[in-house]
Amino acid sequence: MNNLTDQQKGSLLAFIAVMFITPDSLFIRLSNIDTWSLVFYRGIIPFVTVLIGMLLIYKLNFFKILLTSGYKGLIYILTFSVTNITFVVSIQNTNVANTLVMIAMAPMLSAILGTIFLKELPDKKTWIAIFITFAAAVYIFYDSLRLGNLFGDIMGLVTALGLAIGAVTIRSAKEKNLVPAAVVGKLIVAIFALLFIESFALVESDKIIVPLMCIMCVAIPFVLVTIAPRFIPAAEVNLFFLLETIIGPIWVWLIIKEQPSIETIQGGLIIIITIAIHSFIKLKNS
Repeated sequence: MNNLTDQQKGSLLAFIAVMFITPDSLFIRLSNIDTWSLVFYRGIIPFVTVLIGMLLIYKLNFFKILLTSGYKGLIYILTFSVTNITFVVSIQNTNVANTLVMIAMAPMLSAILGTIFLKELPDKKTWIAIFITFAAAVYIFYDSLRLGNLFGDIMGLVTALGLAIGAVTIRSAKEKNLVPAAVVGKLIVAIFALLFIESFALVESDKIIVPLMCIMCVAIPFVLVTIAPRFIPAAEVNLFFLLETIIGPIWVWLIIKEQPSIETIQGGLIIIITIAIHSFIKLKNS
């Protein structure tokens, strides 16, 4: 990857991360454990696997990297933990559609925060891509956007804001490695879930589905997502995550034959084409 430009590195990392995340909703549908058990395993399994990997790579330097990440590391630990928890709480307390539309605001919030704190004003092409993809997300879920629970909607907005703050924090600490901070964040998520967990039991297919989901859809992407904003602006990283809006339902359709709505297909194509054109222009310019 040394011969790639920063734009190419960041775009590739964000794209690979999203591809790993896309089957996440399918695995959640296929699992049979309660929500807080799921949150616990989605915290503890990535924590253990990534910690082992980091200790093998960095050995005791892992703790040195964690301590030298300073206050930016603490901000990232906090935002990373909060978004992992508020996402689940939001889905529990409002329509899934409301949560996903709130999260679709993350690129816009990243662009605003990046402008204020990093003086990184997104170019016109990025703003256009943000507005088109957000409008497409609203279009996809418009029929489902019934009056949800205000608390759940607020938690969805907190999740989007947390994603934006996290991505901008990584971008502002380009010289630091914040993966160890994310590892600590996963441990905090698992500890928090312990307060509400009813059972640790994994039965039948869950013995395979839950660990596979936690490693493939959670552990690998969170490492890539923590590295990507070091190379490209936070708003661009979060733009890639809107691909999950369309690719996630396609996995569900292929495996459990739950057909996506015509709005999902139409809006999803708009999102994919917009991000493809935006990425092509950015990579061409780099």
